[in-house]
Amino acid sequence: MLDLAFFRSHFDEIAARLATRGGSLPLERLRELDGKRRAAITEAEQLKARKNAESQKIGQLKRSGADTTELQAAIRAIGDEIGARDKEVEAVDEEFRLLLSGIPNVPHETVPVGRSADDNVEVRRHGAPPAFDFEPKAHWDLGPELGILDFDRAAKLTGARFALYWGMGARLERALVNFFLDTHTRHHGYTEVLPPFIVNSDSLYGTGQLPKFAQDLFRLDKRSGDEIEPTDYWLIPTAEVPVTNIYRDETLEPERLPVSLCAYTPCFRSEAGSYGRDVRGIIRQHQFQKVELVKFTRPEDSYAELDKLTADAEDILVRLGLPFRTVVLCTGDMGPSSAKTYDIEVWLPGQNNYKEISSCSNFEAYQARRAGIRYRTGKKTDYVHTLNGSGLAVGRTWVAIVENYQQKDGSVVVPEALRPYLNEEVIRKP
Repeated sequence: MLDLAFFRSHFDEIAARLATRGGSLPLERLRELDGKRRAAITEAEQLKARKNAESQKIGQLKRSGADTTELQAAIRAIGDEIGARDKEVEAVDEEFRLLLSGIPNVPHETVPVGRSADDNVEVRRHGAPPAFDFEPKAHWDLGPELGILDFDRAAKLTGARFALYWGMGARLERALVNFFLDTHTRHHGYTEVLPPFIVNSDSLYGTGQLPKFAQDLFRLDKRSGDEIEPTDYWLIPTAEVPVTNIYRDETLEPERLPVSLCAYTPCFRSEAGSYGRDVRGIIRQHQFQKVELVKFTRPEDSYAELDKLTADAEDILVRLGLPFRTVVLCTGDMGPSSAKTYDIEVWLPGQNNYKEISSCSNFEAYQARRAGIRYRTGKKTDYVHTLNGSGLAVGRTWVAIVENYQQKDGSVVVPEALRPYLNEEVIRKP
């Protein structure tokens, strides 16, 4: 959520920057409410000045022995009018805050202006796509042929957009989780946490998933007899939600910052807005595993920490020998809570394209203001800046390894960095 006072005092500037995101925003209604609020405050101040002046007359009249009954009644009426104006201001403020909670974050001045992914800007590239002397396969073919990935039985167990891993496929997934966590905790300075995989509505509001993305979430229901009632529990769409909310409604001591946390969790998304994208394979699943990086920083340090967090995520791909590129998202392609986002995209030979494997974002104080996460600045407090990024999406890394390290005979070479975790050098057909 944006700062209410700052929004009011910089309305035109913020409105112009938000317009670069595209879409329809209730900015004119906010402007109307702001004008209504200012008018009510001005009228209340005039009434208070009038009440003070009339109150001084009462003292003078009483000292002269005059009857002040009518004047006292008039002053009480003025007090009632002041109360009405104050309530009007409160009502306007409440509607203003409600509308403001649905307004996206203001893009940072360094974010390129654009409408779609076509306007994103590549900032660096690492490694070259592998050159094959055969036609590389996509993971949705190679995985089943190796006997490590099973879509048909997953569909029988649950439905579409779920996967069942067998043998070395399951071991590879587990190895990646451990490799990610070990690298981030031993080499990048993160503290590992294991949060709940179910959160309440307040947590989802704090990070900005509610109310906007309710359709993309899985909510838990409770059955009582024939009645089904929704609960306040939701499956997490990402570890960002529980980990960021660890410090909800808390004030951190400045010497603790930055706080750097990492967490493994399964993630659950209905993908209601994906409209058929990436329906093949395990690129876009209703359930997937991820290791998330989350930071809490001082405002003046947050963009340096964003660069570091992005480099930490990239380092995983460097260690695995996977080619990738990093792009900065344009204003129209960023998530609504983000002020600036870098996407790391890994090369997938089976699709002959780069595919996003991590989004690293600085939310500035947007989430902290919604979640009430502060830090001390002398005798006062201020909101921290929150950051997060995938470090990495496990399933998409699994795909990248299988496709980039595939061999002509259908086997897959295990990257050297993972061999201590798998005790295998090659994944072969059974």
